Amino acid sequence: MNIKYIDLIHQSYYFPQEEFTLEDENLRFHGIELEKLVAQYGTPLKFTYLPKISENIQRAKGWFDNAIKKNDYKGKYHYCYCTKSSHFKHVLEEALSNDIHIETSSAFDINIVESLKEAGKIKPDTFVICNGFKRAQYVENIARLINSGHENCIPIIDNYEEISLLSEKINGDYKIGIRIASEEEPKFEFYTSRLGIGYRNIVPFYEDQIKGHENVSLKMLHFFINTGIRDNAYYWNELSKCLKVYVRLKKICPSLDSLNIGGGFPIKNSLAFEYDYAYMIEEILNQINAICAEADVPVPHIFTEFGSFTVGESGGAIYQVLYQKQQNDREKWNMIDSSFITTLPDTWAINKRFIMLPINRWQDEYERVLLGGLTCDSDDYYNSEQHMNAIYLPKFKKEKPLYIGFFNTGAYQESIGGFGGLQHCLIPTPKHVLIQKDAAGNLTTSLFSQQQEASEMLKILGYEQE
Repeated sequence: MNIKYIDLIHQSYYFPQEEFTLEDENLRFHGIELEKLVAQYGTPLKFTYLPKISENIQRAKGWFDNAIKKNDYKGKYHYCYCTKSSHFKHVLEEALSNDIHIETSSAFDINIVESLKEAGKIKPDTFVICNGFKRAQYVENIARLINSGHENCIPIIDNYEEISLLSEKINGDYKIGIRIASEEEPKFEFYTSRLGIGYRNIVPFYEDQIKGHENVSLKMLHFFINTGIRDNAYYWNELSKCLKVYVRLKKICPSLDSLNIGGGFPIKNSLAFEYDYAYMIEEILNQINAICAEADVPVPHIFTEFGSFTVGESGGAIYQVLYQKQQNDREKWNMIDSSFITTLPDTWAINKRFIMLPINRWQDEYERVLLGGLTCDSDDYYNSEQHMNAIYLPKFKKEKPLYIGFFNTGAYQESIGGFGGLQHCLIPTPKHVLIQKDAAGNLTTSLFSQQQEASEMLKILGYEQE
């Protein structure tokens, strides 16, 4: 009988896969011996495999290079990293080592940019695309960066007041972009995005506030779809509307030469994941070529701002199953040694799926279980596998520790979960390990942060003074 966990995986998926392999009964992730990682650092544990960041950037650059050649596309491609996905220094430095650009979303992002410039990681010609609503400090910081001589800092205008606010602070000429307020997907609660300026208002806005402005030139249109770049009617329809705005503007605005297609690529969230990245890029460029040729205008340079795609597949979290509770005749709860709400908040907030696999005991029999976290919140459980009918793991045995991993968790989880701050029920932030390759290609590990201690939380709460 096929009753072992390895049998279940072979019946359900093609396995092994590019990043997942098995050695005896222990899982490997990009060659990382996860059981040794657990033995060295314990659980709960988070890790970042830095080489994956560079790998995904180079993959995307290659796809765009090939698509540009195949479509005889006359514009250039610029890869931007969306910093809000993960602001950590090790992430930014790894990403920037690939000669890319960055996109920001708030005031303190600019402080990070300035720090990276000082360290030589951001070059004078690096594009800094400044998205988001521009509060006073954000305007101040953008102006300081431009006034310091960083001409490729491009604030993306989100509302009708931002040009006047920026012009009060910026000395001399500067370039801008305009964010298009796209229509939301039909199933969404609202009709139009709260961000940007509506399709029909873009040209009047240009003629009213930009065309005659002595210091401002329009360089970019910014197009963002919240669902990301997907092969469906909604995406292609919104892209077509965006391109029609571009060609209308280009005919009256010679300085406009770039299109930021916004939205990101999906990342792998299942062993059954499939997505044809190369096809999507080729089709996007093909459509831009066609619409611009019909309107007899030059094609734009292309900018993307990939966040999750850049860093998401570099991250992982490992937990130990501490205890099993049989709550009724069909529900077995496996309790982990941390909290889903605090360490993987997207599983709780938006029912996001990650790849979940046991680290060890693949040769053991499996069982159907539910996964619960340590907080007293009724929502602290992993429910995202409901679409797969059930969660199956090797049978719980007190005498044989079971470790489980969640993979491709590198985007947003630390910032949403509040890294280094207060956590629900004061569950501490886990240890975080960085994994890199040395010059010889050998994997190396270093401890980025220890598990959060009580004293850190007590200081935040005011019980202990500095």
